[in-house]
Amino acid sequence: MAAEKRGEARGAGMEENKENNQPNEGLGLEILQIIKESQQQHGLRHGDYQRYRGYCSRRLRRLRKTLGFKMGNRHKFTGKKVTPEMLSDSRYLLLVLMGAERAWSYSMQLKQEANTESRKRFHLLSRLRKAAKHGEELERLCESNRVDAKTKLEAQAYHSYLTGMLRFELQEWKAAMEAFNKCKTIYEKLASAFTEELAVLYHQRVEEISPNIRYCAYNIGDQNAMNELIQMRLSAGGGGQMMAEKLEALITQTRAKQAATMSEVEWRGRTIPVKIDKVRIFLLGLADNEAAIAQAASEETKERLYESLLSESRDAIQAVREELKADAKQRDRALDGETGKVSNLQYLHSYLTFIKLWTVVKRNESMARVLQAKLKEPQPDESKRGPRPQDLIRLYDIILQSLAELPQLLGMEDDHSFQKEVALKTLVYKAYRCFFIAQSYVLVKKWSEALVLYQRVLKYAKEVQVQAKSCNSSLKDLPDVQELITEVNAETYSLQAAAILDTEDSAEIPSQSREVKDNKPLCDRLEAFHLDPSLVGKQPNLVTFPPEFQPIPCKPLFFDLALNHVAFPPLDDKVEQKGKGGLTGYIKGIFGFGS
Repeated sequence: MAAEKRGEARGAGMEENKENNQPNEGLGLEILQIIKESQQQHGLRHGDYQRYRGYCSRRLRRLRKTLGFKMGNRHKFTGKKVTPEMLSDSRYLLLVLMGAERAWSYSMQLKQEANTESRKRFHLLSRLRKAAKHGEELERLCESNRVDAKTKLEAQAYHSYLTGMLRFELQEWKAAMEAFNKCKTIYEKLASAFTEELAVLYHQRVEEISPNIRYCAYNIGDQNAMNELIQMRLSAGGGGQMMAEKLEALITQTRAKQAATMSEVEWRGRTIPVKIDKVRIFLLGLADNEAAIAQAASEETKERLYESLLSESRDAIQAVREELKADAKQRDRALDGETGKVSNLQYLHSYLTFIKLWTVVKRNESMARVLQAKLKEPQPDESKRGPRPQDLIRLYDIILQSLAELPQLLGMEDDHSFQKEVALKTLVYKAYRCFFIAQSYVLVKKWSEALVLYQRVLKYAKEVQVQAKSCNSSLKDLPDVQELITEVNAETYSLQAAAILDTEDSAEIPSQSREVKDNKPLCDRLEAFHLDPSLVGKQPNLVTFPPEFQPIPCKPLFFDLALNHVAFPPLDDKVEQKGKGGLTGYIKGIFGFGS
């Protein structure tokens, strides 16, 4: 809410500055720019018309409060209209514009809901009439002398656009085409008269209404309009998701009219009656979709067309399933009692399932072709993750999974030619899958595994060539097997050379490789040179710390064992003999007289 108010304040300030700075030119209002910015910021970027309608209501309330343009009071509603005499501020024009946008967004919301609730179409037309009435009122107000010329032209174009949308929904093709052409002419003139930035908006609006003009021309009687719509769909990649969806809806409506004349389809030599309208529309546009995919200029467009075709095929299959469930006699394996053939409805289901599965195969093959081309290109930025062989392996896995479901389709079990064709296609894609598995092993230098896989690729490729001759099958819609054989032979020689070089390098420096694996410190490999980047880093491996314990000699212990066996010489002659002194000698000894 706060962001809305800030945006409106900036817009109102811009309009007031334009009015004050250029008084001679009159009031100005950038009608297309205002509605485009509002739509992109408030829900229409994601097709949320309800959110945009709420925004228009809130902005109308704030504009009325700011301008003092109240519709009565709390208890009574009093309708008021903006008159030319009130045009002292461009916000009065903005008031009418927001009223038209609110009614238009409500009608578009009801159009989305009318797909499931048909009664809402009446309300839709009522809201579109009101939007066209507001557009007419805006054009009438802009005829005043107070409004500049550019705003007058934009108001006329806006009114023509709303009128064309109303006539388009009423299926008044001629009136709708005239209104759209008038709108287109005005916007083209405005685009040529102003700067390139403003011209972009006008050109976008012209691109939006061009499919409607082509559709109106087709309904009037122009048979070339259908082809023009298809060509516009091919180039609608830059027009946004809403533009692409609009073209798809118009093409579907055109095919729905043509589908009334289609009653049956032939597949694998059997004619199948088609009574379901959704299936008729899908089968009628199948050839056009395939041609459009073949003519697509970019891979993005091709991918979008593949996704559209898959979505349509799923819807058609679902319609057949519902028809099968509705008929209590039809089962998953429904057989006619006498002939033993699969029923027409079940056979139609098998045909549609075949189309879906084969479309998945062709889409993944197209994606694989793009990835394979990128894989051969040098990568300028090594930090970014580029395509790898593993990505291609995944795509071929999906292809093989789809091909594995084809032989299981009801009614195809006894069709031996169909079974052989599927087996041949499976061998082709198995060869390509095996080739990229081998390349993934080459990247990790597993030479022997890669060589065995390359030999398996050659085996698959030769089987494909033999089976293609025996069953008279054409390989034009499959990847080129001969090109794969040539590439495998070249890769085999490169692999053998790389394996020999890798073996020689390993033989030249076995000690270095062993030292790196052993993680020896520098002090233990001083005799061998080796470029070790860790030596100049923060944690160089110089010595083993703490050092390991080493054995050292202990201090000896001596025991004198010979002393017990030694005979010492007699010392009697050297020992002083003590005489007998008696009591006198004892006394002298006590007092020290005898010493």
